[in-house]
Formats: sequence, structure tokens, C-alpha cells
Amino acid sequence: MDYRNTLTTCTYCGCGCNFFLESLDGRLTGTIPCKTSPVNEGKLCIKGWNVHQFVQSEKRLTKPLMRKNGELVEVSWDEALDFAASGLKAVKEGTGPDAVGFLASAKVTNEENYLMQKFARAGVGTNNIDHCARL
Repeated sequence: MDYRNTLTTCTYCGCGCNFFLESLDGRLTGTIPCKTSPVNEGKLCIKGWNVHQFVQSEKRLTKPLMRKNGELVEVSWDEALDFAASGLKAVKEGTGPDAVGFLASAKVTNEENYLMQKFARAGVGTNNIDHCARL
């Protein structure tokens, strides 16, 4: 039996709460707040307490899917990214960059959300970006 606690930072909002993810034999089993964190001082919101659950959900997508002939089928990452990039390019060229919008996620790091807004603004040329966990 291999039990571990791994210190990490919550990704649900910009506060930066720390907690330990408990794992048993490589499988996440729980969350313990970090009592020495100056941000959350050993407390967690309901999202922080349950952050470990979505990682192992059987409903979580692990491979890209594309609709072909009315059905979702597994495709390679290259095919999925090429399809998304060509669609994004077509919309931008056809109707302008403000026809595109982005929705960032609370289940990634602040750094990843920063990259998303940078891509939206500098790469695509739109300010149409929002986030589901703004405070």
C-alpha cells in the first residue's frame, strides 16, 4: 500500500489556496487543507474540498472526439487540432476576429488561463474572453 500527500494549489479561482491531495496506490482519494498556507489558513471552499473528484471521473474525456456521419468517433490529437484550427481560421477570415469567443476554465491553472487570454487577444485578435470563476 502506497499512501502519499502531495502539496498543490487549487485551480478553481485566483485565490491560490493550498491543500494536499491524498493518494492511495496512485489513485486520488481525498483533499486535506494546508494549515500553514497564508492564503487559506487551513480552510477550503466546497470546490476545494472536492477538487480531487473530477480527475478520476468515468465521464471525463481522455481522447478527442469528432462528429462524423452524425456520430462521435475517436480521432487523433493531430486531426482534432487541425480541424479546430482550420475552423477558427475560417471564421476569423470570413467574419472577423470578434466573431470568435473564448471561455476559460476553472479546472486549469492561472498560468494556463493567462495563455488562453493571450491567445485570444494576441493570436486571434479578440477581447471576447470570459472565465467561469471570476471573483
